[in-house]
Amino acid sequence: MYSELTKEGVRVPNGFAVTAHAYQQFLTENNLHAEIKKTLTNLDVKNVTKLKAAGKKVRTLIMNGSFPEDMKKKIIVDFDKLKKESKKKSGFSVAVRSSATAEDLPGASFAGQQETYLNVRTKTQLIKAVHECFASLFTDRAISYREANGFDHMEVSLSVTVQTMVRSDKGASGVMFTLDTESGFEDVVLINAAYGLGEYVVKGRVTPDQYY
Repeated sequence: MYSELTKEGVRVPNGFAVTAHAYQQFLTENNLHAEIKKTLTNLDVKNVTKLKAAGKKVRTLIMNGSFPEDMKKKIIVDFDKLKKESKKKSGFSVAVRSSATAEDLPGASFAGQQETYLNVRTKTQLIKAVHECFASLFTDRAISYREANGFDHMEVSLSVTVQTMVRSDKGASGVMFTLDTESGFEDVVLINAAYGLGEYVVKGRVTPDQYY
């Protein structure tokens, strides 16, 4: 949207992505693949106590992992570049959003299973938010959903979008789909939007307006 629509006068906040490859690099450098797989193998997700314990263990493993220095430096460089381009003298902040590689498939939607962090202002907060997004691939609900839909936990990766925050209290926000979500018809754009933060739309806290 940023690369194609800004020249048409559509204002889209700029940003950058911490890629799914970076997520896999994080797991590899911290030797986490085997331990995560072991923890989740033969897990009975219908047993809420066991699900909660397994999810907490995996998230703790990830949060205790060391963030690769080269990755950290690249994120900070891109953050500084984004801040400079925004031309804001004060109050600059970003939204840090999770996006799993298995989202919005024909038979399953993983959207909303992972975490989002808003109004992130400092470099330290940003690195922590990205780290926590990585861990949120293993929220209890995400683990349960993948098990129910037959997805291998280790085959799903996570990308993190870092995007300039905008004043949603001065407008509206929401979600855009490049097809009709009910019929699958591709020659339409569907927008669900409401006043305020888009998180309220994504998490179903409000009934949004709908535009075709």
